[in-house]
Amino acid sequence: MNAQCCMICSGKGGTGKSTVSVLLGAGLARLGRKVLLIELDSGLRSVDIIAGVYGRTVYDIEDVLCGRCEGSKAIVPSPLYPGLSVISAPYEGGDVEAAPLGRLLAAMRPYFDFILLDTAAGMGAPFAAAATVADAALIVLTPDPVALRDGRIVADRLLRGGRPQSAVRLVMNRITRESFGKRAAVFDLDECIDTVGAQLLAVIPESRELQRAGALGTVPPPHDPAVTAGQAMARRLCGQRVPLTL
Repeated sequence: MNAQCCMICSGKGGTGKSTVSVLLGAGLARLGRKVLLIELDSGLRSVDIIAGVYGRTVYDIEDVLCGRCEGSKAIVPSPLYPGLSVISAPYEGGDVEAAPLGRLLAAMRPYFDFILLDTAAGMGAPFAAAATVADAALIVLTPDPVALRDGRIVADRLLRGGRPQSAVRLVMNRITRESFGKRAAVFDLDECIDTVGAQLLAVIPESRELQRAGALGTVPPPHDPAVTAGQAMARRLCGQRVPLTL
């Protein structure tokens, strides 16, 4: 194995980045891939609840990056999604720097097929560190002008360092029937793609069942439209041709 490392990011907060990270990790695991999800959003962690590892964490990513423990000791397998493992962010504090994060990835790549980095909103230290070491990036946005404008800034930043256009993909999240149209703030998906300047990977519909499952740390219904869209996203990331349906 030699894991592909993919960072999940956004411009503004509230786009559902952590939920999409777990949804993608679970989808990849269902395809038989071994997945490590590393949460970098120090002080605002939520992946542990969504992935069902709340209360099972002894060490977090700060302990690993500061050298207090080896990376393997901070890995917690998800009881909800076989094949998905998590390294949680700390409840508070903790600096994320590229050099120690890169050393952790070098140690972990041989044991996983995918390593997902759930970054904090914006372009602070977690974003900068992840952008330095990640092979690809997914920008998770909602269909509103502020999120799309910030997403364009994030995309430009990611592409500025010479990363190929194909390595930056767009995920539109929390889509409803009212998201687009003449009376909506955004006319259609094409406007989203043109504004951000990134190729579309997935469209995830709004789902109360997915939100409820994430809040309770349970598995959402397998036939929920958001789960189906997440599975299609995972298959596309693995190189499969999957039609986009709304």
